[in-house]
Amino acid sequence: MRTSPHKETWLKRPPRATVSRTLRPWLTDPASLTARIRARCGSFSVRVLRQCLAVPHRDEATLLGLRRGELAWLREVLLVADGVPVVFARSLLPRANVRGAWNLFHGMGARPLGAALFADPAISRRALTCACLDRRDARYHLASAAVAPMAMPPRVWARRSLFRLHGRALLVSEAFLPTILDLPE
Repeated sequence: MRTSPHKETWLKRPPRATVSRTLRPWLTDPASLTARIRARCGSFSVRVLRQCLAVPHRDEATLLGLRRGELAWLREVLLVADGVPVVFARSLLPRANVRGAWNLFHGMGARPLGAALFADPAISRRALTCACLDRRDARYHLASAAVAPMAMPPRVWARRSLFRLHGRALLVSEAFLPTILDLPE
């Protein structure tokens, strides 16, 4: 099993032929995903799955400028709307970036990271990229395990981008579970 998608599978925009009209706005909206979900449900929460030091996948390490095998702080959560998981989110922060610029990351707990990221005008965001994750990708399996016994389709679309604060990077990836389309438009 591959542990990450090939670099070229992360696209600048979702292909019209394979991404539904209803999913496209979720993949391309550069505003806060947390705010977008909150506006479409009565109750929003974050379910922390794990927060620890871990080795990023090769493509993630490359984006963060890490050497192969170098550890980063990992946070994996489910974004939950009205009791139903709708997004599997994975955030990675190089250990050196925890001190100073990104110290907020360390004590996030069950608070949404998105709210903090979009509240600070000093934080900039690179353009979103998206990819179709399938069973060959470890992130697909992580999302699938997190929502079991909910059935996962053979593929899910995800987006990711780098956030920067004082030149230090934080990578945020969000995989959209099929239940995201149950939220009102």
